[in-house]
Amino acid sequence: MKPTIRNLFSQTSSPECEEVIQPLIDGESFRLESIHSYGKPTPVGCWYDQAGEEWVLLARGNARLEFEGEGMLDLNSGDHLVIPARCRHRVDSTSPDAVWIALHRVVSLP
Repeated sequence: MKPTIRNLFSQTSSPECEEVIQPLIDGESFRLESIHSYGKPTPVGCWYDQAGEEWVLLARGNARLEFEGEGMLDLNSGDHLVIPARCRHRVDSTSPDAVWIALHRVVSLP
């Protein structure tokens, strides 16, 4: 079957919407997704606390991540980092054009 070409920067829906997460590839031990933030932060008081590591690349725009008890990190287009498992974090702010690539390690629980 011939592959389909998609564009990471194609607008997924109107900027008035909430963050849009699109699965790109799902594997047995990983999940790769694109995220269009449209300037929407994580709601105040909500924290991501994931069982597996997450590698994130800010492909376009700028953003600020908050790590519980650790402070903020400012990211610009092209910046990437590994967020360790169980590292509580949230998106404090993003530019309206922010597009991420996120690679999650899927952890099987016994």
